Amino acid sequence: MNRFEKLPKPLMGLLTLLVAASVTGCGGGGGSDAASASGSASATVTAPGVGGGAGVGAGVTGRGPAPVNLGAAGNFVVLAQSEITNVPTSAVTGNVGLSPATGAGIGLTCAQVTGTIYSVDAAGPLPCLVTDATGLTAAINAKGTAYTDAAGRAPDYTELGAGNIGGLNLGPATYKWTTPVLIPTNVTLTGGPNDVWIFQIAQGLTVSSGVQVILAGGALPKNIFWQTFAAADIGTTSKFSGVILSQTSIAMKTGASINGRLLAGTAVTLDQNTVTQPAP
Repeated sequence: MNRFEKLPKPLMGLLTLLVAASVTGCGGGGGSDAASASGSASATVTAPGVGGGAGVGAGVTGRGPAPVNLGAAGNFVVLAQSEITNVPTSAVTGNVGLSPATGAGIGLTCAQVTGTIYSVDAAGPLPCLVTDATGLTAAINAKGTAYTDAAGRAPDYTELGAGNIGGLNLGPATYKWTTPVLIPTNVTLTGGPNDVWIFQIAQGLTVSSGVQVILAGGALPKNIFWQTFAAADIGTTSKFSGVILSQTSIAMKTGASINGRLLAGTAVTLDQNTVTQPAP
């Protein structure tokens, strides 16, 4: 018999509850620095909850930031300012636009686009081309506004993984890096259909060949925003998700696919890719 067995039953019950509460309260919270958020290659990053939510790591999904309003740029799945090059055959579902460069810089054909191709002049692909310089100017301006909005959000996490997020499971939140971001192995985004991710990248984004951005828990591509100051390179046969807002260029390597949008400050390069606009 130990000393606790001599206690009266009411006190024994109270002691049991106190011990249980102490064990439940142990463990770390979701920190906002790289040291608390990083770890093993399979680590789960717990996003800050909204309205008392506990985040993904605790089994409850936080909402993350408010979504980025794409405005008129949201009418396009591919939007660029200098050129859109393409190695056939790509399959693009959604509208394509180029401005202020002439439509001669659009390398897609009508047969490769399920949607409308917009140009500032009549030099683009026929017979599907629509000339709409005014509408394209509005879309380009909206893209710039969306980029600035995404870049200006207050981050929940900074310098996660020193820029290498391969193998991580990321909850909805705003993540910021002053370095390039590398995705050498699959990365998972876990959250619900109304949850939002913003990735603020002060340099470039590089996705290795064959890598996937996996969405879990009902997360939707329309709510994932990759804001990059430098080029975004999506590796051969990789499967990407989300809206890419690049200040410069976006390159889809051979056979890569994206469920999302390619919105570039300069050029979009396609090479036998599948580009699908996200579901509303």
